[in-house]
Amino acid sequence: MLRSSWWKILCFLLLIYVCSYGFIVDVPKLDDRLQQSIRNFFFHVPMWFGMMVLLLVSLVYSIKYLNNPTPINDFYASSYAATGTIFGCMGIVTGALWANYQWGQPWSGDPKQNGAAIALLIYLAYFVLRGSMLDDEKRARIGAVYNIFAFFMLFPTLWILPRLTQSLHPGGQGSSGNPGINGKDLAPSMKLVFWPAVLGWTLLGVWITTLKIRLQILTEKHL
Repeated sequence: MLRSSWWKILCFLLLIYVCSYGFIVDVPKLDDRLQQSIRNFFFHVPMWFGMMVLLLVSLVYSIKYLNNPTPINDFYASSYAATGTIFGCMGIVTGALWANYQWGQPWSGDPKQNGAAIALLIYLAYFVLRGSMLDDEKRARIGAVYNIFAFFMLFPTLWILPRLTQSLHPGGQGSSGNPGINGKDLAPSMKLVFWPAVLGWTLLGVWITTLKIRLQILTEKHL
């Protein structure tokens, strides 16, 4: 039991650590605007990291479904996409709260914000598409193809276009680093919380997804 659940225990401990030490760790005072709001960095950015990992796993299972069309591959693909989309929504919400303090309003039309919104709308369309089809095999097959398209749309919307235009996020206008994080700018004290936060939030996403998959499998067996 313990051997198979070690990663769940690790997830719990990491998030307890992040949600406690993250509010008391010394953070650098960069300017009068950031101040203590920089602690949102331990939640906002790691959620995006977790989203990317979850959606990558979803992509892998969509490809596996096209090669081996079994219901379990479709369950994994759709479930990881759902949890990844939820993490993306939480990333947008935490980012909007942060932006309200830093930029004076929750939504300023920044290229990074707009790109994130477009990316999430593409994934929401994935679930609308799946929900519009009654045939299970057709839903899974077309959903797998669309899911592959949706994942690769993350790159222009989140990583490429915001770097080529004027952005309030760090790293705009094609400068080095992606708009949102530059590891060289992180203080050592913040790294002690940030990287455990990335792992903790990602493990939480996997944990939630495994529960969702188990529920789907039980529902299918019952039907």
